[in-house]
Amino acid sequence: MNTSAKETVIAFLTAVQQGNNATLAALLHPEVQWLQAGNNKTSGLKQNAGEVFAMVGHMFAATENTLRLAAIGQACVCGNQVAVTLHWQSSAPAATPLDVANIDMYTVEAGKITAVTVFSADTEQEDRVWGV
Repeated sequence: MNTSAKETVIAFLTAVQQGNNATLAALLHPEVQWLQAGNNKTSGLKQNAGEVFAMVGHMFAATENTLRLAAIGQACVCGNQVAVTLHWQSSAPAATPLDVANIDMYTVEAGKITAVTVFSADTEQEDRVWGV
């Protein structure tokens, strides 16, 4: 099935909300290039799906498994690139809570996400939550 870049990204983000790891793994290219904003333990370039999943594992640990994608906003398309507004939250009682907006830019090739750049509206907050 040939899906558009936007459909691929929305399917990926829906899987994030549902915790559907099988779909996440199927939609990420094994050599995905993922650039995470900020100056913290999750920041910087991840060079494959394994590194991305390790980063997400740290995020869940840092938020005591309360991290959630609270809202998927506008998805804007230019060819095989999709920019999406997102709202992330956590409510961990012992950890620093997170309440931040992001704009994520996805590149899709042959139905797989090959590159992601995450822009954060509040990198200082993310640095506190993810640890430096």
